[in-house]
Amino acid sequence: MKNIRIILFLFCIIPFQKNTAQVWTPDNGDGTYTNPVIHADYSDPDVVRVGDDYYMTASSFNCIPGLPILHSKDLVNWKIIGHALVKQPPFETYDRVQHGNGVWAPSITFNKNEFYIYYPDPDFGIYMIKAKKAEGPWSEPLLVKAGKGLIDPSPLWDTDGKAYLTHAFAGSRAQIKSLLVVCTMNPEGTVVNNDEVMVIDGHKGEETIEGPKFYKRNGYYYIFAPAGGVPTGWQTVLRSKNVFGPYEKKKVLEQGSTKINGPHQGVWVTTQTGEDWFFHFQDKEAYGRIVHLQPMKWVNDWPVMGEDFDKNGIGEPVTTYRKPNVVKKYQIEVPATSDEFNEPKLGLQWQWQANKQINFGFPTSLGYLNLFCNTSTTSIFNAPNLLLQKFPAEEFTATTKLTFNSRLKGESTGLIIMGLDYSFLCFKNVDGKLYLNQKTGTFDKTVSETGTKPVLIENNTIYLRVQIKKDGMCSFFYSLDDKNYQSIGNEFKSREGRWIGAKVGLFALGEEIKNDSGNVEVDWFRITK
Repeated sequence: MKNIRIILFLFCIIPFQKNTAQVWTPDNGDGTYTNPVIHADYSDPDVVRVGDDYYMTASSFNCIPGLPILHSKDLVNWKIIGHALVKQPPFETYDRVQHGNGVWAPSITFNKNEFYIYYPDPDFGIYMIKAKKAEGPWSEPLLVKAGKGLIDPSPLWDTDGKAYLTHAFAGSRAQIKSLLVVCTMNPEGTVVNNDEVMVIDGHKGEETIEGPKFYKRNGYYYIFAPAGGVPTGWQTVLRSKNVFGPYEKKKVLEQGSTKINGPHQGVWVTTQTGEDWFFHFQDKEAYGRIVHLQPMKWVNDWPVMGEDFDKNGIGEPVTTYRKPNVVKKYQIEVPATSDEFNEPKLGLQWQWQANKQINFGFPTSLGYLNLFCNTSTTSIFNAPNLLLQKFPAEEFTATTKLTFNSRLKGESTGLIIMGLDYSFLCFKNVDGKLYLNQKTGTFDKTVSETGTKPVLIENNTIYLRVQIKKDGMCSFFYSLDDKNYQSIGNEFKSREGRWIGAKVGLFALGEEIKNDSGNVEVDWFRITK
């Protein structure tokens, strides 16, 4: 009888696990992969190989925890293993929502048996953190070079023991842009000197140049740098025999005849078998900057990325290609999405809109996530306690089960699609009764919101759902039994946020300041096809 129960249990859970794992799977299972390798907003990806392991980080802007760390054994299958930035300094700034500010394009390297991440905050300067293990713990951020508008740092430890850093500039803060400089560092990488040398002026043929990555090969110093702007640009490579130049330049990857716009801002990786590969992102509006993997080879000491389909000497992105040779075959993995909240910790896919405060909520050992209905702001757009995750695929469905224990009128909870335009199902206490409606807002210079007619709900436990179709079109539903779902509200077209893709997630808010707010028990949150 016990064995029969186990078999029935497995039949119940296996279909769900299979469904969630296949929301987006780049590994075709036949020795090939299909781009993107991550259909989620891991903007400005940087990757380092250590032995047989590969580690990725990416921009996180104002989303906390920041600097996600992903791990792969084959460059195609990726898993989130942690975050390098638990809380973002300066705390008095990032305890509040700072849309589009914070952690811009980082770099991850491995030097003298330690991982280093250099990341820029365009309002404060360039920070460095390091760790013995990629999973952490990571050191507290050290401001190695203060200044406004310093972005996209990339270090290089040379064979003679000297250390250098290249970086770019954000015109919105520095009043200069489309320039790359090289400066020196102390050997420990803890001090970046103010001895910058400009190595390229992107106004001369590159339009906008930024995001440099620093390498050395065969006696050449290389700076890989995206040019031409995020949606429509290309990848430029600079090379010189002298670290300070002068540098030659060459366009090595462009959209060409493909559908992959703006293939740039990425990283060169060499496998343990000696193969070369290049990661880059593609700006896909509401879906964010998704991650692609291109084959790469060297011709006359210049890199060639992708395939030169039109034979003009410039590579173009591939869609399907053989997987990298990493000797062994590894299991299919994808970044986490669903969360049953059965563990006393949040899944690593979740981020807040600002530094987490103790009254946002807690994971529990009781089988649910507990969120508090604290007063945050008059606008949900600037609520720091939104708990969100990235869109994981072009089409998917997100469903959650909530139990709303409201104590005060005006408290609300629900399911939200967040971006510069946003829409959410608002489950709210109105004079002691619970109502559900869809609210939609937009952010231009100010926030404006509209709502549909509320529906009275005679239950404090509810199931909320949003279906996302191609082009980011969203439809909302609700149910009282997880079987019969009713449509509610209007179709909504999701939109990117400030430098990030749209996100999906949860909220709990209030309108009054009291010493005992209501709470929401989130039983589970599931991403399915």
